[in-house]
Amino acid sequence: MIQNLVRGGAAGAAGTTVLNAVTYADMVWRGRASSGAPAQVVDKLAQAVGRPVPGSGDSRDNRLTGLGALSGIAVGCGTGVAVSALRRAGVRMPWWLGGVVTGALAMAATDLPMAGLRVSDPTTWAATDWVSDAVPHLVYGVVTYALVAAGEPRS
Repeated sequence: MIQNLVRGGAAGAAGTTVLNAVTYADMVWRGRASSGAPAQVVDKLAQAVGRPVPGSGDSRDNRLTGLGALSGIAVGCGTGVAVSALRRAGVRMPWWLGGVVTGALAMAATDLPMAGLRVSDPTTWAATDWVSDAVPHLVYGVVTYALVAAGEPRS
């Protein structure tokens, strides 16, 4: 069981690396800025649990940026663990469907808190905003699911 969870976490980490690479390539290609949404989500969650992020000015902003990035890594690894646990429980899909579902899970894990905390309203996003969010998550899902499936012992 532990081996299965470690495999899922490692697959999620690899998927997260690819997601980040696709996102940064998009930023280079279109000259767009990075998103401040992860930092805003962390800030609102920290406030809600009564543990505000310390500091002020640039120091606090830098902490929030780092925590936002770390939260993305946690979501990516955690989604990999969840998908690996689901496969162990017998939920098996073709690689392409498993990739889409895995990407959708990771996307929901990031977009739902943004919407719920009113950091961003996905219902107002333009098509390019959706593509900028969906494509990296799809690539994440395919990589993560493929690695989880490939790492299973052959019977």
